[in-house]
Amino acid sequence: MAELRGVMAGLGWTGVRTYLQSGNAVFTTGDEDPGGRLERAVAGHFGFDVRCLVRTAGELHAVAAACPYPAAELDPAKLVVLFLEEELAEGHFDALDPSRFAPDTFHHAGSAVYCYFPDGMGRSKLPAALEAAVTPKVTMTGRNWRTVQRLIELAS
Repeated sequence: MAELRGVMAGLGWTGVRTYLQSGNAVFTTGDEDPGGRLERAVAGHFGFDVRCLVRTAGELHAVAAACPYPAAELDPAKLVVLFLEEELAEGHFDALDPSRFAPDTFHHAGSAVYCYFPDGMGRSKLPAALEAAVTPKVTMTGRNWRTVQRLIELAS
């Protein structure tokens, strides 16, 4: 992550901070396409391609505010937000039968899918079903509620 911070600082971005070892970063930039610029910089520096999803502090706050679950009452490791590369139409996941995944549940709202895994995510079939339902292929990445909250703190 220190090397990633260096790459990002080399782009002229300020206030670069990372969280955990999974590519979470908070930074300030005036770039119009920071995700694309970061993807090119990562490929050039590390030698591999990776999709980079970028959310503003305001967008992170909006995702947290729109959570349909009682987040304060749940284990934050079992509440996950899947961030989608683009907003999908309401009803996009209607073909998925929620009873197939019980007790796991999900709610889609724009460019986020909120998932609750009361028994943990490890053996759930829900993430693979959601990924398969995103066609044409749309990049998505998941963060548990603890990470979402920490990124909001770092971005504030």
